[in-house]
Amino acid sequence: MNLALTLQTGYGAWDPIAWLLVFVVTLIAAYVIRGMGDNKYRKDTDQTRPFLSGNKVPEGHHIRASNLYWGYLEALKGYYQRMVPLHTGIPTDYALWMFGVMSLMLLIGLAT
Repeated sequence: MNLALTLQTGYGAWDPIAWLLVFVVTLIAAYVIRGMGDNKYRKDTDQTRPFLSGNKVPEGHHIRASNLYWGYLEALKGYYQRMVPLHTGIPTDYALWMFGVMSLMLLIGLAT
């Protein structure tokens, strides 16, 4: 049994050598791009502190996301007014939405 052979499927081909080559080339490209970055980063300095729109974060305080993303939330208020009531926090509700969307996609796929 030769593991390097191409496996022909109805939807494409699985060639382990080609995928390994793509993976290695991607890792090399990521390493090269990372190497072009700025080398001025220093651990345990102000560079590691969170960025809060240029303001210093008070020690021991929690900044609420509603304050941090106020402009974003205000711009998309119409969308959030419709979507927030749908999020109940109950896992079975999320599963119901997931199965509903999957069923709809299946019906659309079968119709085409």
